[in-house]
Amino acid sequence: MQQQRQFERIASAIEFIQHNFKTQPSLDEVAAHLHLSPAHFQRLFTEWAGTSPKKFLQYISLNYAKHQLQQNSVLESAYATGLSSPSRLHDLFIQIEGMTPAEYKSGGKSLNIHYQFADTPFGCVLIASTGKGICHMSFTDLLTSNDMKALDGLRAKFPEATFVEQQDSFQQHALAMFQSEPTEFSQIKLHLKGTDFQLKVWECLLKIPMGQLSSYGEIAARTGKPKASRAVGTAVGSNPVAFLIPCHRVIQATGILGDYHWGSVRKTAMIGWEGAHVHSERK
Repeated sequence: MQQQRQFERIASAIEFIQHNFKTQPSLDEVAAHLHLSPAHFQRLFTEWAGTSPKKFLQYISLNYAKHQLQQNSVLESAYATGLSSPSRLHDLFIQIEGMTPAEYKSGGKSLNIHYQFADTPFGCVLIASTGKGICHMSFTDLLTSNDMKALDGLRAKFPEATFVEQQDSFQQHALAMFQSEPTEFSQIKLHLKGTDFQLKVWECLLKIPMGQLSSYGEIAARTGKPKASRAVGTAVGSNPVAFLIPCHRVIQATGILGDYHWGSVRKTAMIGWEGAHVHSERK
């Protein structure tokens, strides 16, 4: 009953935020709607959602602003979202999307993205890079039409970017991770965008040593949000760079390997392959 009551409160808060985000309600206003103190509501919401009410409001506002930018100017989109100035919209996009509203509106128009399909011990990958580093890597299957689906998915992320099928040094260093003697990750540069929480989770994944595993709860604790296992799982599933950011090293606390975006069999193969390399190096 207590969990049901807690969910009802959270659901009421989310509904209130969704209906009133254009007025950018404060923490006190949302808490008052639930007849809770601001501190109690803040703790309750953060424990359930894995993010603060303020951050949740920002995500709601950002999604609305994205739709506005498809038809309106940055200025008009900022005011339509309930923000006091274009600078607040600018800060919101930089903080969450890692790009300005103008860059989002252009769909990556100024980006030149190199890509290639490459073979690895775990199947074919589509790997792509900008002038700053690797921006995408996903497993695919050239024996079917999935290769074109994978490329279409990449293009959808950067609809106005210029795509060239070409290998570069960023990709070479990244693909060296699949060699019999994997290269050091320090040689690889990434160009990623994500929320603060996603980036924090991905950073934690990079710190899991090769050949070792960690649970969602352990990752949540390392981010400073020990009760945010659900949010950690979402961030892990949003990893845009397969294998390089080792989300395959995260398993359930019970020891069950769990699901993997690119297949549980592939996840098992990766864990075994890395374990064999670590054992070989120790010998």
